[in-house]
Amino acid sequence: MTRIIIFAKAPLPSFAKTRLIPALGATGAAELAQQMLFNTLHEAIAAEIGTVELCVTPSIHHPAWRGIQFPEGIEISEQGEGDLGARLALASERALANAERVLLIGTDCVEMSGGLLREAALALQEHDAVIHCTADGGYALLGLRQYSPCLFSDMPWSTDAVASITIARIGQLGWTLLVGEVLHDVDEPQDLKYL
Repeated sequence: MTRIIIFAKAPLPSFAKTRLIPALGATGAAELAQQMLFNTLHEAIAAEIGTVELCVTPSIHHPAWRGIQFPEGIEISEQGEGDLGARLALASERALANAERVLLIGTDCVEMSGGLLREAALALQEHDAVIHCTADGGYALLGLRQYSPCLFSDMPWSTDAVASITIARIGQLGWTLLVGEVLHDVDEPQDLKYL
């Protein structure tokens, strides 16, 4: 089985998708964040490859999540403290202790689909890791069969070096890696054309 872990911020104005505020306003950016969150959840469930876990910040008990109805059957966890790397490390280590494989995704990628997630899970039957880089130098999906903290620590998050450093570190571990197609995140106003 493959666990899909979706990392998500609460779709609150001035908290989610803040780099889109100049184009959409704070409320519009938050509404888009919520739409992208639900689209990602829908595609993850449609993949039918294992448990879908929504890993949230702030805590699911925070008022920011009040009134948001999640699909049946998903698990909800909290991201915890620290930078993105610390939170990804925590989630992947926990998942890999209990599952054979894990796919780590966010909610920013418009091309994330059930089919793409199924292909990534299949790739993990033959490879130790799979990555889908994004056009901005990050990644939209990282799939793992085993855990190593070096994939998440001392990483220059939110820069165009994240994917290349991750790929290099997987190589240093001696793991086999499938590099999938380049995808697009919607982070900045110029990315809205991908919607």
